Amino acid sequence: MNLETTLPIVLDTLSRATSQNPEILKPAEEQLKRWEIERGFYSVLLAVFSNHNIDVNVRWQAVIYFKNGVDRAISEDEKCNLRKLLLQNFNEPVNQIATQLAVLISKIARYDCPREWPELVPALLTVVKSEQELSQHRSLLTLHYVIKSLSSKRLAGDRRIFQELTGSILNFILNLYNTYTDSFLGGADSIGSLEKGLLALKIACKLVVHGIKEPHKVEESAAFINSVFVRLKTILDCRLLFTANDLLRERCEKYIILLTKVLMDVLENHPFSYVPFIKSSLELCVNCLFTNEGKVKLFERFTIHCLNLIKGIITCAEYRPAKDISQTKEPATLEAYRIICEFFTPPVLTEISRQLISQYFLLTEDDLCAWENDPEGFAADEGGEAWKFNLRPCTEVVFLSIFHEFRATLIPMLVELLRSNAAPCDPNNINMIFQKDAIYNAVGLAAFDLFDEIDFDEWFSKILQRELQIKDARYKIIRRRVIWLISQWVGVKLASDLRPLLYDSILALLSNEEDLVYLQLNFSLLFQLLQQVTEGETKMHVLHVLSFVIERVGSAIQPYTDGLIQYLPLLWNESADHNMLRCAILSTLVQLVQGLGPESEKLYPFLIPVIQLSTDLQQSVSVYLMEDGLELWLASLQNSSRMQNCLLSLCPNLIALLDTTSEHLKTCFQILQAYVLLCPEEFIQQFASIVHSCCSLVSETRSEGLVTIMKLVEVVLQTIPSQGAQLFQPLFAHVFKTVIKGEEYPMVMSMYLTIIARVLIADQNIFRLVLELVSNESGKMPEESLGKLLDVTFNKLPIVTQPERRKLLGLAITSFLSWPTNIVTDRICCLLLAVVEVLNDITRTDDAGINIDSLMIFESEDIPISDYLSEDVPETEHQRRKKLIALKDPVHTIVLKDFLHRHLLQLQQRIGAAAFKQLMQEVDFETMQQLDEYMKTC
Repeated sequence: MNLETTLPIVLDTLSRATSQNPEILKPAEEQLKRWEIERGFYSVLLAVFSNHNIDVNVRWQAVIYFKNGVDRAISEDEKCNLRKLLLQNFNEPVNQIATQLAVLISKIARYDCPREWPELVPALLTVVKSEQELSQHRSLLTLHYVIKSLSSKRLAGDRRIFQELTGSILNFILNLYNTYTDSFLGGADSIGSLEKGLLALKIACKLVVHGIKEPHKVEESAAFINSVFVRLKTILDCRLLFTANDLLRERCEKYIILLTKVLMDVLENHPFSYVPFIKSSLELCVNCLFTNEGKVKLFERFTIHCLNLIKGIITCAEYRPAKDISQTKEPATLEAYRIICEFFTPPVLTEISRQLISQYFLLTEDDLCAWENDPEGFAADEGGEAWKFNLRPCTEVVFLSIFHEFRATLIPMLVELLRSNAAPCDPNNINMIFQKDAIYNAVGLAAFDLFDEIDFDEWFSKILQRELQIKDARYKIIRRRVIWLISQWVGVKLASDLRPLLYDSILALLSNEEDLVYLQLNFSLLFQLLQQVTEGETKMHVLHVLSFVIERVGSAIQPYTDGLIQYLPLLWNESADHNMLRCAILSTLVQLVQGLGPESEKLYPFLIPVIQLSTDLQQSVSVYLMEDGLELWLASLQNSSRMQNCLLSLCPNLIALLDTTSEHLKTCFQILQAYVLLCPEEFIQQFASIVHSCCSLVSETRSEGLVTIMKLVEVVLQTIPSQGAQLFQPLFAHVFKTVIKGEEYPMVMSMYLTIIARVLIADQNIFRLVLELVSNESGKMPEESLGKLLDVTFNKLPIVTQPERRKLLGLAITSFLSWPTNIVTDRICCLLLAVVEVLNDITRTDDAGINIDSLMIFESEDIPISDYLSEDVPETEHQRRKKLIALKDPVHTIVLKDFLHRHLLQLQQRIGAAAFKQLMQEVDFETMQQLDEYMKTC
């Protein structure tokens, strides 16, 4: 692009890209996207956003497009020129554009500094030293983002370069930080000094934390960390002076938060370097949080940071000595442990814990308003890392950390608090209700530590159960807390004979008259609750409980599901923009289908489109819904009594998945297995292309994936033996070659031997064809390949541990006796030894003392599936189909000793009695002795 000729065109396009009219906006965005790879485009953008006379919205668009495209391919000569021009651009008057420009430069710096852009940091420092106020601030802002970007690089070489950079500029940045901070505290140019001081502090933090290996050993960084405590006290006092100046007060709070972040970052990244600062940290935090003098200086974010700093010190793994403290060799660990123990004396611990419970745990009037206005939001469980940012979960986590670490000191205090507040309190005394709620909260949080101290059975039956029956409006606070308390303790300590009383108590809370905050269990009431609530998070929780109930009661749920069946399609349609809620619906549908069994077919008008959408790679929502959608697909197939065209219509999604990703390989192949058992003939027609996918996958899949693929092939060979052998013939060459090499992992080798055995039993012609193909590819004769295959089979037989698979191999090995080749007879000793070993494994003595094949199944027998299949699962339609296949499997229909007897007779007839006798003389005495025992009963 030529700057002079294209600037007006690009300027016009950027202007149109700021339009609110989609018909103008979209073509402009498309044109800008096409220009992203044009030479000179970024030079034009720079010219646009550098011109302060151009409309600010257009300049904003220009800098955003530059920032987003800066990591694309730009010619080196243009990039060099851009870097020079950017270093002349520190007078941007608009804060938002200046920030984006700083981020833009930092993105380039991440790749080019210092090798291709060594002048960047020196140029920034030069401008920082200038007298021009705006340029000074903009260059400092840019330096902050550059340092932030460089500090995040983790390769050893990059870290070394950043450490060198730190060494060269740390003193300057610290002096700058101190100068600006002192200027602010002295009252000169308050806002300007504070803003620049904040930037200098951010830079100093990154340099100290990421640019120095051991900050406590470097004089400048150690002095900086020590100064943080002084600065914190000073600025906390200063903040109190600005009650009437919101802007200055807000800036002071920002400064205070950043100072505490310095401490937390050093603790997290350099715990041993932080040991000299542990005592000062604890004194600062405890003084602010738990003394009357300190509490007046608190504001919420600072309170959270103080609490988190205490937690970080107490739970730091590097500060924990071994149980036998004499085994701890690290001096810093012992020193940290000593400081912590000396600080947290029993009186200090008791006072901290009492205040956490009696003050920080208390509900507030704001909480009650939130409860009334948004009960679902109020009751939502703030999981994950909410404790890092929100006050209530933060106080709870800190209390639990302190209690767990110093339980011996704190258990008596908490038990006494509970004892003195055991009786139901006056519903009209809201302060007493708040106190009891806080105490119950503490007892619930510490349930595991209080296991031996509290008789929960007695407490529940004599007190808690009575409190659940107090229906006063204000007492709902305690009823909510009691039901939560039970949920905390029920997995810790509750007698089984009290559970019926517990269930009655919970069910009473599910009526429509009760408050939304603590409603939970019983199916019909849960369904009413699901319809009643409106928040997606709440619906997800209710659906989770519904799913659990359906899973536990199984088919007994069928009489109660009509309402849910009618409601879920409506909920699905309403939740188009809530992917996590849709995941919960899918999970509920899985349990519902399994509970309904074949009756789930009436849900197909709803289920099939849901599965189609969830498992279609072309749909963006599949990223969120795929896993649960596949599980629903599998459950629908496994519980279907017959094949229907709507189920077959889903097949293209499965083929696309196998061809493009291996992420859900196991479930995809389970779905394929379900199709095979449900409709083997249709499988042949629908999934002929699956062979190509399998061939591709075996060359790039790990052991677990290979086993998954082979299990599908085995099911096909069991269900439609001859047709299956023909279908998967292209795959068998890989299996044969791998076995002949004999180098695969045991789990995979076991499956490969199983597949070869099934091919041999299903269709010997295909077995011979594959053997010839493999032999031709390797330049060997088929007999040589067969010999190697037999040798590996005999050698690897011990790794095949399942009795069914061992017998299958025994049948396959025996069938080789009918092959008129010396390759077999030359190995007669190994062959018979292998078959005899299998016979020893599968033969048992019946009540009459007769040896019988333990794996034989007769159609008249009603044997549970788990007796002869490897899966101990409920008997679904899918499992019944597996049972029917098992009834026809050679493993369960052929008596191995009789099969061996017939083949030995055929061998004798083919080679003659004399030759057969001579052949048997080659077999060792012990094998022949066992063989004779088996042959006697044939």
